[in-house]
Amino acid sequence: MQNPPNEGGAVTDGYPRYDELRLIDALGGRVSWGVFGSDDEVGALNFSTPERRVAAAAEVQRGVHFNLSLPLDEPEPAKTVNRSRYRHLVFSPERNVQDDVIDNFYPQGSSQLDGLRHVEAREFGFYNGISEHDAGPLGTRLGVDRWADHGIFSRGVLVDLAKHWEAQGIEIGFEGGPVAGPELVDEVLDAQGVQVQEGDTLLIRTGYMAAYYAISREERRELPRKWAGLSALEPMAAWLWDHRVSLIGADNPAVEARPGDPGYLHRRAIPMLGLGLGEMLVLDDLAADCARDGRYSFLFAAVPLNLPGGVGTPANAFAMK
Repeated sequence: MQNPPNEGGAVTDGYPRYDELRLIDALGGRVSWGVFGSDDEVGALNFSTPERRVAAAAEVQRGVHFNLSLPLDEPEPAKTVNRSRYRHLVFSPERNVQDDVIDNFYPQGSSQLDGLRHVEAREFGFYNGISEHDAGPLGTRLGVDRWADHGIFSRGVLVDLAKHWEAQGIEIGFEGGPVAGPELVDEVLDAQGVQVQEGDTLLIRTGYMAAYYAISREERRELPRKWAGLSALEPMAAWLWDHRVSLIGADNPAVEARPGDPGYLHRRAIPMLGLGLGEMLVLDDLAADCARDGRYSFLFAAVPLNLPGGVGTPANAFAMK
C-alpha cells in the first residue's frame, strides 16, 4: 500500500523531506548521509523495498518487453574522449571450441549506470561521507557490486519530455537544448496521467538518442557536447528526493542538460543523495508503446556487473509492460 502524497505530490514514509536533510553550505545543498544507516552503500535504492517490488510486478499486463540498452560497441563515435572502443577477440583455445576476451573495456562506455563511486562531494567525501581512502581509486567501498547484491527492480515511469517539446514546436538540436525543471516534469507527468510513487525508477526521454542516430556517423563526430536534459539546480534534486526516486536515467549522455543551469546534478544526486544516474538509455520504442496504450508505467529491471569496487556498469536494463 502506497503512502498518501503530501503537498506537491511527494510522499510521507517516515524519511525526512529534502529540506530536513543535513545542509552543507559549501556544497550548495543537502545530503542524505545517515538516513539509511551509517554503513549504507546502496543509497536511494533503499526506497525500492520488497513491498514496492511486489507492487511493481503488477505493472506487467501484456508481457511485452523493451531492451533499454545500446549494443556495447555503441554509441559510435564514443561520447567521451577517454572511453575508447573495447577490443573483442574471438579465438579457438582447442578444437571445436571458441572463447573470447575483451580488452580496454570501459563499463561506462555505452548505456550505463553511474555508481556511487563515480563522483565525490569535494573534500566532504563520497556518498554517506565515505572517505577518499575507502572509495577513491585505492578503495573498495560503494562499488557497483553492492547494487548487484541488492538488485535493481522497481516500478518505472517514463517522462516523455521530447514528445512535450515537439508538441510545443521546440527543437532539441545539438546546440544546447531546453532545460527541464521540476515544474515541467510535473506538467508532463500530469499530461501523461501518471504519478511517481515511492521507489520508482524515473526515465527521462529528451529525444537525444533518436536525433543522434538520425544523422550520419561523420556528422556525429562533429557534434558539440550539448544536449537537452534536467536542471542542475537544487529544486530538481529536492524533487527527486521528496518523490523517493530510487534511480534516474535518460537517453542523453548525462541526464542533466549541457550547458544548463549553474551547478552539477551529478554531484547533487550521486554523492549527496546516493541517487545513481543512467545515461544513454534507449527509450524511443518504449515511449512509442506508452503513447499507444496511454500507460507510462512499467516494470523496470537493470542488472549491474558484479564487479567488486566498480565505479560504473553497463545498464543491462529492461522495461516490461
